[in-house]
Order: sequence, then C-alpha cells, then structure tokens
Amino acid sequence: MHKLKRYEKLADEIAALIRSGVLAPNERVPSVRLACQNYGVSPATVFKAYYLLEDRGLIQARARSGYYVRALARDSLAEPEIKRQEGIAQDVDVSELVFSVLSSLRDPHTVPFGSAFPSADLFPLPRLAKSMGQALRRLSAHQIIADQTNGNDALKRQIALRYTLAGVMLPVEELVITTGAMEALNLCLQAVTSPGDLVAIEAPAFYASLQVLERLKLKAVEIPVHPRDGIDLDVLADTLDKLPIRACWFMSSFQNPMGASLSDGRKRQLVDLLHRHGTPLIEDDVYAELYFGDHPPTPIKHYDRDGLVMHCGSFSKSLAPGYRVGWVAAGRFASKVFQLKLMTTISPSVPAQAAIADYLQHGGHDRHLRRLRHGLETQQQAMLLAASRYFPAQTRVTRPVGGYFLWFEFPAQVDALKLFRLAMAEGVSLAPGPIFSATRSFGHCARLNYGHPWTDESERAMQLLGHLIESLS
Repeated sequence: MHKLKRYEKLADEIAALIRSGVLAPNERVPSVRLACQNYGVSPATVFKAYYLLEDRGLIQARARSGYYVRALARDSLAEPEIKRQEGIAQDVDVSELVFSVLSSLRDPHTVPFGSAFPSADLFPLPRLAKSMGQALRRLSAHQIIADQTNGNDALKRQIALRYTLAGVMLPVEELVITTGAMEALNLCLQAVTSPGDLVAIEAPAFYASLQVLERLKLKAVEIPVHPRDGIDLDVLADTLDKLPIRACWFMSSFQNPMGASLSDGRKRQLVDLLHRHGTPLIEDDVYAELYFGDHPPTPIKHYDRDGLVMHCGSFSKSLAPGYRVGWVAAGRFASKVFQLKLMTTISPSVPAQAAIADYLQHGGHDRHLRRLRHGLETQQQAMLLAASRYFPAQTRVTRPVGGYFLWFEFPAQVDALKLFRLAMAEGVSLAPGPIFSATRSFGHCARLNYGHPWTDESERAMQLLGHLIESLS
C-alpha cells in the first residue's frame, strides 16, 4: 500500500472539510502559520499541501490575502429532482438508437464528452506492458491451458485480497474471471432469468444494460434514481410487492449516468428488502475504485448474508482499458455462472490476466489509483465551473463524489437528441438522455464525461454547448 506523505495527508484532511461543507465556498482556509500550529507541520509542508489543493481545483490563492475555498459550480447550479414513477413492465427496443449515437462518437478528433471511457492517458499502460512481459516469461505451457478455464490463480488471490480490504470475506472459489464486466453482467442475468421475465433496472440506466435486456428478451421495470442517494427504495419495495421481479440490476456507487451512490444504510435496507422477496441482485460496481476522498464505498455484497448478491467488477475503468478482464463474485450462483462462461467465451486473455496479476503485486496500484482519483476530481471541478459559466441558469447538474460522469438536466424545451446532432456537427460529443431509458425518457437531459484532461479545447467545447443549449431553449 502507498504510504501518504505528510503534505498529502494534510491536503486530504482539508479536502474532506471542503467536501463536507465545514469549510464553505469563499471561506478562508487556515493561514500557513495557523495550519503549522494546528497540524504540527512545517511551513513547507503546508505550502505543498495548499499547492496540491490548488491543483485539484479546491482552493485558490488571493493576492496578499491567503488561500480561499473556491466557489464551486456545484454550489451555483441546482441538483436534478427525482422523478417519481410507478414501476411498469416495458419491452426494450433501444439498440438502434444507441448504435446510431455510439457510431457517431468514434471520430478521434471529436471532443469526447459523450465517451463511456476515461482518457487512456490516465492509466499506467507502459508499466502494465512491463508486467505483461514479465508475466509471459513466467507462464508455463500448463498454466496457459489451465488458466483458460479456471482463471489465473494469482489474479483471483489479488482480487480476493482487495475484497478483504473492503470488509468482504470472500472464498476464492466464488470468483469467476470474465471477459470484462459486461460478460460478467450478461452471465449473471442469464443465470437467474428466462426470456419474458421482468428485471428491475435504474432510470436512467446505463444503456448497455438496456441492450442486454433487449437481446435476452427480458422486460425492463424502471426504478427511479435520486441524483445523490441512488435507487428509490420505496418505489422498489412497492414494485417487488406488485410484480414478479426475477432479478435487479443496480449500480451501487457512482452510477452511470447520474453518478449517484447508495449510503451504507440504504445498502443494508436494499439487501433486507431483496432478502424478504428472495430476489437476486446483480451489483454493477465497475466504478468502485474511482471515489474522491479517503473512504472507499462499501459494496452491497458486504451486507449479503444468503448469496443473493452477484458483485461484478472490472479493471477497464480504473487500470487496464482494452485488456478486457473483469470478474464476478457470484454468491450462490457461482457454479451456474461458471458453466455459462464455459459455454460462451471460455476465458479472457490469459496473458492479460497474468499481466494484471503481476501489476497488482508489484506495480504500485494504490499509488496509481490516488493519482487517478485526484486527476478526475480536478477535471470534475473544471467541467462544473465551465457549466456554471456557459450553461443557462436553469440547468441542473448532479454532484457525484466519484466516477467521471455528470448528468445535466437542461430547460424542458431542449431536445437532447437535436442538441447531440448539432454538437456533433461542431466536433463535440455528448450522450443524450433518451439512450438511458427503456421508455426513451430524459429527452432534455445529457451525460457528459469529464474523464479526459481539461484543455482549452474542452473549455471552448463547453462554451459551444452553452450557445447551442440557449438556442434550443
């Protein structure tokens, strides 16, 4: 584990005060002299901590006055309101719309606000390549064959260790290594449903979950998501009482597209609710490592007492895009999921598994994650500040504490699909709201990705979007 330097620790403590509201926008942070007294550190340590907080976009220096908490856009733009709705079974037919949008996002010259991935520049790809070379030299002929079916043992041990650090005691036998998280999620759904079954999903939901339901001929029952607190448990409870829900597919932390996270208390309530109904949960937790601050989110799996929670993760969003290595801790369904995997792809790349295992052991993974999280937080603040400058005052935006997505709700008359087409014609992408709903709702909303280093081009793109939104308002 990476041991924090004193200035990093001090910066994190002050950042926590800012995030919690103890230090309010435009309030002066402790002077260098006072910080030295309060924290027992040297002036050099305080300055380094304040420089780090400046880099993260949390404070700013004022001439001859000291350092102040930045007035963040999250304080000037309102938060979206939850849209209460009754759960209704819905056939899913979104793939053509999704594919038409996604096919437009492939131009490398487009500003990638519509992308589903962070910038590859944020990941330690050269160090991973070194791990790949080292792992390949150690792989025996027997391992290359055995790991195709069982998964790399070293990788499974490293994943189990990270579960232990998160407070989840997990037998290695419960882990199934998959070709990315999408395969894990697909296999889990197939393990507990049949065509025609009803599946509770989020509204808005990650569009890939809608496409999976469409392919498997399952019906979607949309449960509204609060922009900060996550899935509406009251609506879910009512839906489980009224409809024969065969499974739930929810994101527990930094939900895509809203960025919402369930609190620990609400995670316990969710597990209790599903336990009463005997309903399996597919926990899509691919953004779990991308939290801001010191405290990682607790997976719903932590509260599972009867094996109903299938926890799916991946290295694609936090370490190794393109390596296509994911996993599922499948609980009581592990054997079924494993059999389904052998009937489909058999195995993700054995060298990729070995490379990631080597990196987790020797590559400084936690140090990389700290840099990644700080970079994402800085980029989030840049996008929020740009939105406050350029978007209409009626715009609403979510306030995630991790991940790399912001969900924008524009004035009601704005057509997000039309906005998407106009912006693409100017070289700027976004993900329009209707692709995140089985009912094609959220017609005046959009998801924007801040997972790419902020540049002058990013700033100009936000200004352009502001002009386009105003023209459609």
